[in-house]
Amino acid sequence: MGPTSMRPGEQLRELRNRLGVTTREVEEFSRAIAEDRQNEEFYISNAWLTQLENKNSVPSIYKLYSLSVIYRTKFNDLLAVFGIDLAATSRYQLALPLHNTHLASFESPDPEKAMTFPVRFDKSFRLENTGLISRMVEIWGEIPIALIQKLDVRHCQYGYIGLQDYTMYPLLRPGSFVQIDNHATRLQSMEWRTEFDRPIYFVELRDGYSCSWCEVRGSQLTLIPHPLSGCTIRQFAYPSEAEILGQVTGIAMRLVPPDGDGDELPKLPRRS
Repeated sequence: MGPTSMRPGEQLRELRNRLGVTTREVEEFSRAIAEDRQNEEFYISNAWLTQLENKNSVPSIYKLYSLSVIYRTKFNDLLAVFGIDLAATSRYQLALPLHNTHLASFESPDPEKAMTFPVRFDKSFRLENTGLISRMVEIWGEIPIALIQKLDVRHCQYGYIGLQDYTMYPLLRPGSFVQIDNHATRLQSMEWRTEFDRPIYFVELRDGYSCSWCEVRGSQLTLIPHPLSGCTIRQFAYPSEAEILGQVTGIAMRLVPPDGDGDELPKLPRRS
């Protein structure tokens, strides 16, 4: 899109000139888009485009969409021209946690870009042993994201345990991310010997989400908290009031509070 020191309007003008498109042609093309969408917001007049290129103006999402179509440029790239970086979305979501438990979604990466990925593991690396990831990998390389996506390693959803959700504490700390196998929506009848073997499920309720052990008896779903959590057992009509989204298959969990004070214990809810 040109040097970042250039104003957004100058970058857009340079892109238009490189394509050999006149402002009048942009006007005609955008009119066709606006008519097809039946929305005048997609229309870009010659005078408006001239003002955008010469002044510090910011287009609406509709006009920016028309420009991305006409200039054969990704919408995300035009957003970046005006200082909006969608790649930072997940970083901000992690830095600004919500109190309630919820499903987590992240922006899909640009498949044309590359990511750092381990291309060769150290020969002494063993899955059975605990170790540092940086020492397990012998060579890191730049791998096209499209290649990683086509590997189709696993289809999963991801959930976030709210900062005020102590349902499974201390097994699952508030602020943890969990991986959910959305194919495992039926409760397992398997026997379990310890709390670590007992399946944990992510459940959608009418007013939010919950992550806990579960039992189904007839048309009633029981959400069972960890006995040390201080939380109470809850029951819902199943499946009208509660839906099992899947079984938790992985956990990413902090071992210290976000402020780094490992000596501070969390305040558990009182038993009712």
